[in-house]
Amino acid sequence: MATLKAVRGTRDLLPPETALWNRIEATARAVFARYNFGEIRTPVFEDTALFARGVGEETDIVSKEMYTWEDRARAQSEKTQMLTLRPENTAGVVRAYIEHQLGETGQLQKLYYIGPQFRRERPQKGRYRQFSQIGAEVLGPPSAGSESPVRDAEVLEMLATLLDELGITGWTLELNSVGSAADRARYNETLRAALEPVVGQMCVDCQRRAVTNPLRVLDCKVPADQPIIEKLPVIADSLDEASKAHFATVLAALDASGVLYTRNHRLVRGLDYYTRTTFEFTHGGLGAQNALLGGGRYDGLSEAIGGPRAPGIGFAMGEDRLVLTLQALESGEKAALTQAADAFIAPLGENLNPAALALARELRAAGLRIELGEGGFRLKKSFEAADKTARAIVILGEDELQSGILTVKTFSTGIQTKVPRTELAEFLKEPAGA
Repeated sequence: MATLKAVRGTRDLLPPETALWNRIEATARAVFARYNFGEIRTPVFEDTALFARGVGEETDIVSKEMYTWEDRARAQSEKTQMLTLRPENTAGVVRAYIEHQLGETGQLQKLYYIGPQFRRERPQKGRYRQFSQIGAEVLGPPSAGSESPVRDAEVLEMLATLLDELGITGWTLELNSVGSAADRARYNETLRAALEPVVGQMCVDCQRRAVTNPLRVLDCKVPADQPIIEKLPVIADSLDEASKAHFATVLAALDASGVLYTRNHRLVRGLDYYTRTTFEFTHGGLGAQNALLGGGRYDGLSEAIGGPRAPGIGFAMGEDRLVLTLQALESGEKAALTQAADAFIAPLGENLNPAALALARELRAAGLRIELGEGGFRLKKSFEAADKTARAIVILGEDELQSGILTVKTFSTGIQTKVPRTELAEFLKEPAGA
């Protein structure tokens, strides 16, 4: 019988690596809370129409990468429905905003999410078919200030803070404006004309995009197409005065807050719902695929999926990319991720297993990380197990149980110490157990 393995493009996350994932998520939650964001959790699958209408039928995500199936009716009264595992979460958040009538509060909605997304693309380093994203959205009625460029700048400043607090140094913020829907329509016509004499030299995907949505040509990653793309007109020349003023205010606010950035005229992002500000944070430690996270403004997305006017801005960051970056910055060794237990309790005899469990409960209640041994182990085996999993070993024999004085050996120093049970928790909390 063949051995069953994880499906291609998926993977198991195991200790000690999961400790780093937990650290990233805990840091993100703490930063988001300081900026007054609340958590939203949406279903992992949605009506396929949500992504076709919201993300865009001509995007690679919708046309090539979605996991979609027919949810057959189980009764005559039910209708057959096309469902899709979410390839991104912004559309789902906006759908929830509409469905739960959050706009009627008259307040800005500041929402974040952490969870899996699904895209059927070619797996590679840092990119999987099931992947986890951390993201946030700020949206609401225009009367709540949702269109204000200060919202864009605040989100970008928050992301700079988050990366700094995660210990990710050397990041670069790239910014552009893709303007309004009218701006993009003008630019698409300009692009179409510029592409006509050269598109035959480009990849098959670009030849298709040049007809259906020329803006998507700028997303092309094929190396041979880059010299052609570099010579194409830039969208900045097609922006109206309102879009230019909005972007200028975003940049001024970033300047005032000390957030460094680079303007990238080719940055358009891959989804149709983006308007005005678009951005990416990149890092050199990731190689050619160097994007850590990206996002932008989406002022017409709510209307596109049948809701009220609700301008917004948001972002998503792939946790896999963050983990790779942190591992590179922390020397990339799994050992650096190891979180050793504070102590390993070694009962000297099976009859002491209950007493060892009681001691472990006492120490865990004090906030310590404890590994519980087995009384059937020889002392040498207990020491070997403890040395692999904990900073210290606590020996619990009959004498220790009766006297209340426990023997503790700290592995980093090799020192063996007699410690009263009443002082054991505080002793083990010391970095060197002393």
